[in-house]
Amino acid sequence: MDNQRLILFLALSFILFLGWDAWQEDYGIKSVATNNSNVDMTSPATPTFEAAKDVPGALQTQAEVNVKTDTPEAPAGGIEASTLSQRIHVVTDTLDIIIDTRGGDIRQVDLLNYPTASNMPDTPFRLMRESLPNLFVAQSGLLSNNNAPDHYAIFTAEKTNYELQAGQDELRIPLTWQDDSGIKVTKTITFYRGQYTVDIEQKIENNSGTEWQGRQYRQLQRSRPDGSGESIFIYTYTGGVVYSEEEHYEKIDFDDMEDANLSRDINGGWAAIIQHYFLGAIIPPENETNHFYTKSVGDDRFVLGLVSPSKTINVGQIDTFTTRYYVGPKDQAVLEKIGESLDLTVDYGILSVIAKPMFWVLSWFYSLFGNWGWAILMITLIIKAVFYPLSAASYRSMANMRKFAPKMQQLKERYGDDRQKMSQAMMELYKKEKINPLGGCLPMMVQIPVFIALYWVLLESVELRQAPFIFWITDLSIKDPYYVLPVLMGVSMFIQQKLNPAPPDPVQAKIMMALPIIFTAFFAFFPAGLVLYWFANSALSVAQQWYITAKIDKAAAEATPNK
Repeated sequence: MDNQRLILFLALSFILFLGWDAWQEDYGIKSVATNNSNVDMTSPATPTFEAAKDVPGALQTQAEVNVKTDTPEAPAGGIEASTLSQRIHVVTDTLDIIIDTRGGDIRQVDLLNYPTASNMPDTPFRLMRESLPNLFVAQSGLLSNNNAPDHYAIFTAEKTNYELQAGQDELRIPLTWQDDSGIKVTKTITFYRGQYTVDIEQKIENNSGTEWQGRQYRQLQRSRPDGSGESIFIYTYTGGVVYSEEEHYEKIDFDDMEDANLSRDINGGWAAIIQHYFLGAIIPPENETNHFYTKSVGDDRFVLGLVSPSKTINVGQIDTFTTRYYVGPKDQAVLEKIGESLDLTVDYGILSVIAKPMFWVLSWFYSLFGNWGWAILMITLIIKAVFYPLSAASYRSMANMRKFAPKMQQLKERYGDDRQKMSQAMMELYKKEKINPLGGCLPMMVQIPVFIALYWVLLESVELRQAPFIFWITDLSIKDPYYVLPVLMGVSMFIQQKLNPAPPDPVQAKIMMALPIIFTAFFAFFPAGLVLYWFANSALSVAQQWYITAKIDKAAAEATPNK
């Protein structure tokens, strides 16, 4: 196998790798729709939930270890519009949220510091919404053989508008529910300044005549994303993930939820539904064993949730259940402080061990320059410097191969279509001239994991979302609007092709020359940050290869005696 054949294989393999990611329609980037119309403080006129199907199985006995997740009998009432239900509008410095007094559901979440698009700076990105398509809500409730409110119960609120004031670090929204038996539940939802965490406390006061026994459940309900407006050339995972010390990070996509219900007890850990750049997560108290479950509830809607251990509250006593939600960006520095390994939701795949240090270096350069574009250029330069010895060996091998191109052409003309004799003659030439045909490609193969890891860093990091570079590049996370970077990248690849020895096979030579055009067309729809990296890498490769080739040619000329 000669250099050109292996280079061709590696290039096409990389294209196939990206193409395979792109054509995973069932798992592609499918961000939540960003319909940011004015806040609707009334109950929706059209039902968006179906009663009963999205409620976990009812508690059986205190000794029961697992909570059933089969569809139970329908509770009284449904999610249909009700004159008893109210909307609570909550605004902090980071979140604009709608809570429904039916169940205390978090029905709508706008992220105030993350615009929908760079050209819509005043329209916040909508992470959660209560209607199809792209439904995404957070729900919580209680399960009991006694009376207890699930997420269809109607709570009462003190007021319908809350706003975090200057000097105020937290905002508490109390909701109350009480029945005729003497059971009173106060659900308090707490928001914090500068944070995307939401704490929920459910306090049960037992003033009935009998002991109360029950559990709390918390769940995220999400419809299968429709993927509207997303590029088919980029793939990131959208779906469920759970984490435990035993299983670690595990993806549970919507097809998995449709095929079978998850039913598992996990100590600690967390559950989340993630998408490109953002997530909603449930983080239970540490060292608490919860029952994790999933359900398919129809209309391409799915539930991922947790049920807590049971508590018994005697007559006249009070006890509480607590949990935490996170609804916001995949900010690694923030996530790793909130829950164990929650930063894994920034999904770099199997190359995380390489990608995470690279992201740290990229962030360090950003702290110096205040621009992610310059940070990308600097980390590209660092990578090229680190791998310079390998690249130099590769380019020297290619330069040596180039010197023997005329002899190889002579062998081709001598043996014609007799490939066996042609191969034997080439091997004898390699042996005689001490040429390693793989010397130019093996160093390149060592670098491939680094390149792919950086690809995922640039693709997954929310910090690059809507990050400007210079001039016309106002958002590194979307394609170059004028396709300048892809064209420059293609030109640099074409120049690099000219520096390489031409393949003896004319068909192979044509394919190699077509690669810059193929890559240019392919990368035209890639995020500008990725194309910037690839262009810088290609341009530096050209400079390195030209420099090394010139040195070898000069040394060869000096070694040749004057005639």
